[in-house]
Amino acid sequence: MHIKKISVRNFKSFAKRVEIPIYEGFTVISGPNGSGKSNIIDSILFCLGLSHSTKLRADRLTDLIYS
Repeated sequence: MHIKKISVRNFKSFAKRVEIPIYEGFTVISGPNGSGKSNIIDSILFCLGLSHSTKLRADRLTDLIYS
């Protein structure tokens, strides 16, 4: 399986729609502190069906929606 891109909207720190292309051979997400690297991984886990809020680093599932 190869994920070609990630589209995120209103998830954690992503208020607007963000599209992240993932190319073959992709191995790392890098960026400065606070740029949302962990939130990208959390969005993938959420889409794969992980719905336990503490595993997604949130107190409640409603905290996953950008407010």
